Amino acid sequence: MGVLVGKQAPDFNASAVVNNKIVNNFTLNQFKGKNVILFFYPLDFTFVCPTELHAFQEALSEFEKRNTQVIGCSVDSPYSHYAWLNTPKSKGGIEGISYPLVADLTKSIAKNYDVLVEEAGVAFRGLFLIDKSGTVRHQVVNDLPLGRSVDEAIRILDAWIFSEKHGEVCPANWSIGKESMKPTQEGLEQYFACKIN
Repeated sequence: MGVLVGKQAPDFNASAVVNNKIVNNFTLNQFKGKNVILFFYPLDFTFVCPTELHAFQEALSEFEKRNTQVIGCSVDSPYSHYAWLNTPKSKGGIEGISYPLVADLTKSIAKNYDVLVEEAGVAFRGLFLIDKSGTVRHQVVNDLPLGRSVDEAIRILDAWIFSEKHGEVCPANWSIGKESMKPTQEGLEQYFACKIN
């Protein structure tokens, strides 16, 4: 598994479903200047996947507040995405999802992000936090049966935004309102001193 953290996120030019319309020439680079959460899921019309897509939709306003674009991607065609988007939630569909879904029919995007399960022809549940300049700042990859935590994606996004803004670092289990620290020995000692008292 390749590590993309600290590197430029691979751009792509693909078909996608945006606002319930199929569009061509959808690129990652069009979102420079915003943070991006790009997540891969195995397939449309499956079982864990719709729970994740709806969970991202339910938290979409939280991402938007943080100047962050959410993008989903799978190896399905744009027509499959469109059909799934027009299937009610009660029938296992993703009706109501409003963020873009990228069609990676050639599997080239999944390959470039090193999340392709070659023997199955689908992507692992990869998630990438890409900053405003297009650099990957966080990645996590789950095996196919393991749905991910949208709350954790927001926590990591908050930590990146905080660190970028304040120049401090975020210790284990940090969340907004908790102690951060200066990236020095003195900063570490002060952090632990606050924890002990």
